[in-house]
Parts: sequence; C-alpha cells; structure tokens
Amino acid sequence: MSKSSFSILIIVLGTLMSCREILSEKTLPEIIAVDVQDKFSGFNYLPTNTTGAVYKKETYTLSYSEDYEQAEWVAYVLKTSDIKDNDYKRPYFQIDDAILTGAADWRNYKKSGYNKGHLCPAGDRRASFEDFKETFLTSNIAPQKYNFNAGIWNRLEQKVRYWAKKQDSIYVITGGVLSGNLKKIGYENVAVPDYFYKVLLSKDKKKMIGFLVPHEDSNKPLYSFIVPVDSIEKITKIDFFPSLDDALENKLEASKEYNNWDF
Repeated sequence: MSKSSFSILIIVLGTLMSCREILSEKTLPEIIAVDVQDKFSGFNYLPTNTTGAVYKKETYTLSYSEDYEQAEWVAYVLKTSDIKDNDYKRPYFQIDDAILTGAADWRNYKKSGYNKGHLCPAGDRRASFEDFKETFLTSNIAPQKYNFNAGIWNRLEQKVRYWAKKQDSIYVITGGVLSGNLKKIGYENVAVPDYFYKVLLSKDKKKMIGFLVPHEDSNKPLYSFIVPVDSIEKITKIDFFPSLDDALENKLEASKEYNNWDF
C-alpha cells in the first residue's frame, strides 16, 4: 500500500471513529428523556431502564438492550378498544431501523429452534392494522420456545386481555430477565432469557401484580407464578411505576395478593 493510500485510509477510519463517538455521546443520551403519559390520566407509567436507550413507538415504548439484542422491557396501556376480533393478515417481521445501535435481524431466529416471541402481543394491538403491524418489529421480540410461547405465556396474555376488558384499561410492562450467562442464538448472539415477566397496574392504581415465569411449558395455574414485584425489580434492576407515590408503590410492590384480580 502506498503512503498516500495509507494516509487516506487513516483519515477514513478517523472520520468513522469520530462519527461513532458523536453518536454515542450526543445521540444516545437524548433518547433517555422519554416521558410517556397515559393521555387519559396524565400518569407516566414508564419504568426505569438500564440501557439508556428508550424508544417511543406509536402504541408502546421499549428499552433496547444492545448487549442482549432485545428489549429489556416493553411498556404500554392496554385498553378495551385495543382488543378486537379483526382478522388481520399476519405481516412479516421487520428490522426496527429506529434502534441506533442496530436491532437484531429476524434471520437470527431461523433454524434456531425458537419462536419470535412478541413482548407486546399482536393480540393486544388489533384496533387497526397499523397498530397490529407495529408489533412485528424485531425490537419487540425475544426468543421463546414454541411450547412456552403457545402455552403458559399465551394463557397469561389472554388473562391480561380479560382483565383489561373488565377494567376498561390496564398498564402493562413485560420482558425477559436479561442477566447472567444466557444462551445465545444467531450470528448477532441474541440472548435467550431463562425467565419472562409481566408487571400489571390497574387503571385506578390501587392494585399491582407481578408474574415471573420460567421459560418452559407448564400446566400450572397462572397464580403459581405470582411474585412480589419487588422480587422482579431485584433481578432486573428495574424500578416499575416509579411515578407512583412512594408509600403506595412500596405497599403494592411488596404484595403477592391476587384475590382481587378475579382469576
């Protein structure tokens, strides 16, 4: 390589490194300041995040973990109006181009033995085809075993929709537990969570319930997987519903009570 060619290469590499520094130093922190409020109540229902990369979609918000190539949580309001019998044609999964660090490609899942498991379920977004289609972004999926995805996890999703219809709306936060030495799939090393969780808050903010479900099929009743939300916070390092009054938050998160959830 000639000296002039080498000099040009150095300049190009330097420019790329500078661009990367600008992206990490200036762009990423701007994503953190996301205040998502329920437009009906003004309540900010977002949890804290460990990623510094929070993205607001039209119908849900997520915190994307580049280390694990999936969202550490997806948060949204589930309303009765979202739950329809509309029989939409299932769209293809699309790479989420909004993720600055690059969302995982759906091809990582091919021949992996794992489903592309929705975090915000498509069944929770049937008010319109656009809402439905938005759940097929790769930032909204995690590797799930087929029997888990179609079994216990599906049962829990259906129960959440049942509660949402009974209460008119409900706050939902869900994701995989991203910690420890997890199995990886695909060329981008997408992590396979050992556990998945859901944390729910009623519309009137008087009751909260948390589910921590091992990533395996189970015929156990759903209440078998109820845990205090405090325990999910400890293993995820996420503070759920921090906008609640501290005394109320502490009371609700410490409880395993489920009789008032109409199982």
